Amino acid sequence: MPKVTAATGPGRPKDLAKRQAILEAAKALFLTLGYANTSMDAVATAAGVSKLTVYSHFTDKETLFSSAVVATCTAQLPELIFELPEGVPLEQVLLKIGRGFQALISSDLSVKLHRLIMALGNQDPKLSQIFFEAGPMRVLHEMEALLRQADARGLLRIELPANAAEHFFCLLKGAANFRLLLGYAPALDAEAAEAHVQEVVALFMRAYRP
Repeated sequence: MPKVTAATGPGRPKDLAKRQAILEAAKALFLTLGYANTSMDAVATAAGVSKLTVYSHFTDKETLFSSAVVATCTAQLPELIFELPEGVPLEQVLLKIGRGFQALISSDLSVKLHRLIMALGNQDPKLSQIFFEAGPMRVLHEMEALLRQADARGLLRIELPANAAEHFFCLLKGAANFRLLLGYAPALDAEAAEAHVQEVVALFMRAYRP
């Protein structure tokens, strides 16, 4: 997997603003032009920075694409919510993760990105690898670690936490997300999305409760 690098500068507000501008420009261009047709020059122009500045923050296009995927995921699923604080009910933690994930996969940006990968993945398998390792695989690993903690504390009994993490997110995606990706139906409204998340968490808790 390409190494995801942060800004190499001192981290001043101006540097961070430029990095964010580059990421936003990259997201837009990757989604409209595709991966192969998006150049670092085009990203620099769209972000209003020099090409050298783009390379100083992101060493190559693969790193930039990977970072854009990570940024999209962390916007809805910051690492903090994968923690299991003492005294906080596990169900509450899972509901928060479920709501964030549901919002992420229903967002216009996420839908466009998934469609882009599905369309271009067969042509460029490396693109699919970058996407999966930077986005879905990272989320699965974070969830697996949390479930290991839950098992160690006796909150759940899970022999295969990696499998359980996949089950959790697959339940959340469900048929509704498949219909959305196909363009067959719109995203769930707020009330339906909340009901879906609560149902999934309840099913998950019943399946793995000691």
